[in-house]
Amino acid sequence: MIIFRYLSRELLITLGAVSAVLLLIIMSGRFIKYLAQAAQGILDPGVLFTIIGFRMPGFLQLILPLGLFLGILLTYGRLYLESEMTVLSATGMSQHRLLAYSMGPALIVALAVACLSLWLSPKGLAEVERILNEQDSLTEFDTLVPGRFQTLKDGTRVTYTQDLSSDRSQLQGVFISETVVSQQDGKARGLAVLVADGGRQLIQPDGSRYLILEHGFRYDGRPGQADYRVVQYDTYGVQLARPNVVIEVGEMESIPTGQLFGNPDRRYQSELQWRLSLPVLVFIVTLLAVPLSKVNPRQGRYLKLLPAILLYMAYLASLIAVRGALNKGKLPLSLGFWWVHLLFLSIGLILFYWESIRWRFGQRRVVKKELING
Repeated sequence: MIIFRYLSRELLITLGAVSAVLLLIIMSGRFIKYLAQAAQGILDPGVLFTIIGFRMPGFLQLILPLGLFLGILLTYGRLYLESEMTVLSATGMSQHRLLAYSMGPALIVALAVACLSLWLSPKGLAEVERILNEQDSLTEFDTLVPGRFQTLKDGTRVTYTQDLSSDRSQLQGVFISETVVSQQDGKARGLAVLVADGGRQLIQPDGSRYLILEHGFRYDGRPGQADYRVVQYDTYGVQLARPNVVIEVGEMESIPTGQLFGNPDRRYQSELQWRLSLPVLVFIVTLLAVPLSKVNPRQGRYLKLLPAILLYMAYLASLIAVRGALNKGKLPLSLGFWWVHLLFLSIGLILFYWESIRWRFGQRRVVKKELING
């Protein structure tokens, strides 16, 4: 039990560190993407951290198996390099016992991944969809940030307001630059610039919204040419378009797992098998990682790291490819993901028993050579 606690502690510490780094990298990339949409006025800045929080279970369900895989490689590789595994082997630690001890942390990770894939991730994505539906009802006026130029309406309009009231009902110091597009050929035929001392929002009975500008000027013309027109106005209405919110959320990924059971639809069954495959992935990558972590101290601990990562990526890429093929009807549901798991399980068993297989073939060659010489 002392050895089991020692190995589990070292493995879980490395797993936590690797998973935290991977999560930080992935979430940073996503957050930058969402932040760019907020800067363009597509998303309300106040919901960015909420969206990231609800997307986190979906990230973790894929990060934790990879973190466990790398954790075994790094932890056991260090123990082999520092000859601790040699000492443990001298005291009776076999590869089978090492694998059994590794399955303890793997069971914890598999339970966590099952909870994430079957419950937390669909629930989080459902909340993200609810937030996006709320964002779809917003307009440019609702996403304006004072003191910032915001590109809206497919990049053809730039809006700026110097000040905005706390209830978002009144604007001060408004600037709008909009590309005028021909309705006949769809090409840009000029630029319209509107400046106003203030503005307010007007909601029509049909739900359409307008920004009513007060006491300003409109400039129409082509940049670089002198033929422009200036119009002074007391009030001027600009229709507010709804922002086009684009965040990748799969159609099936937000459906609760309970609704997937018993539904004969191909997409439902494919999604259910995908969610059940992730906990199975944890145990198989553990089987793959234990023999791959064994290194010669003269070779270095990172010798097998790159081939091992490529093997893991091939495993995950195969599951993703099968998921797409099942959704498109290119593979039967009865085959599902399980043939991929069996394939890599076979690879893991070959790697785990490779030394025994090689030793037996070597013994047969020796016996055959002795018989020939005799």
